[in-house]
Amino acid sequence: MQFDLRSFLESGRKPYAAHYEADFSQADFGGYRVNTPAICDFTATLTEEGAALLLHVKAHVDAECARCLEPLSRDYDFEREYFVRDRDLDGPDFELPCNEKDCLDLEELAYQELIFEVPAVLLCSADCQGLCPICGKKKAAGCSCQPADNAAPVDARLSILKQLLS
Repeated sequence: MQFDLRSFLESGRKPYAAHYEADFSQADFGGYRVNTPAICDFTATLTEEGAALLLHVKAHVDAECARCLEPLSRDYDFEREYFVRDRDLDGPDFELPCNEKDCLDLEELAYQELIFEVPAVLLCSADCQGLCPICGKKKAAGCSCQPADNAAPVDARLSILKQLLS
């Protein structure tokens, strides 16, 4: 969905509002999925100095816990505000996803903001203990494995470090 930002700044007398669904099912989020369309609301209001933009996104995220690999789901509901002046469109530091005709790509904007909103590491709970390095079971499920000398198992790839420290 495109929003002609330059045209709105030049002649937008009444506020603009759009309600749309953004399909991110094929998008790469690197660790989580958004299998159902994100619900987005976008508004633009002209002010004396420029345009006040507001993006509201509701998205359902599916992932695996980074420690125990259990499936998890989270809902995200957030808003982002922007303020744009006409001169900002020509500036080299303008960061909103616009094309060469100064049309704002609203789906791309929602995608970028969702990436910033969702943490890079998702956990099923803050106190998740993860998996046992010996048997592979969830530690919280009652794993009773004990390493021979109460130390973590040594990864053979790190043996060169032991030689360097000797």
